[in-house]
Amino acid sequence: MAMRIKVNGRRHQIDAPPNTPLLYVLRNDLELSGPKFGCGLGQCGTCTVLIDGKAVRSCQRRIAAIPPNAEIVTLEGLGTRESPHPLQTAFIEEQALQCGYCTSGMIMAAASFLADNDDPTEAQIRQALAGYLCRCGAQGRIVRAIRRAAEKGAA
Repeated sequence: MAMRIKVNGRRHQIDAPPNTPLLYVLRNDLELSGPKFGCGLGQCGTCTVLIDGKAVRSCQRRIAAIPPNAEIVTLEGLGTRESPHPLQTAFIEEQALQCGYCTSGMIMAAASFLADNDDPTEAQIRQALAGYLCRCGAQGRIVRAIRRAAEKGAA
């Protein structure tokens, strides 16, 4: 099935079966490495992207379920090397990456969260990330990074 999707500000023609997970299209067809395959069940959060500003598990969203004019944003579209998003900068400054596998999903979830809450408490941040897995033990640094980004106006 041929369809058009908008990812990181660019339109793409995709030819994929309608039940193909968005994650597969992003990684295999568009060659984006930000969203990761983790569990494939929508439980770990490594595949999180933004669709119209809301955090979505791309392993669970089928390509046919993407609205025609939806704006999909991956980590690659959040900021650039020259002008990183405040969350990307804060994650680096707080050394909130260890293995880095969960990082993209956490940053995308945080971007959606901060859009609705520009001055979150630590408890609110922890609650917002409750469904995201980090096995490296970097959660404390991740929370500090999100708080730092909020203080710098990441929303």
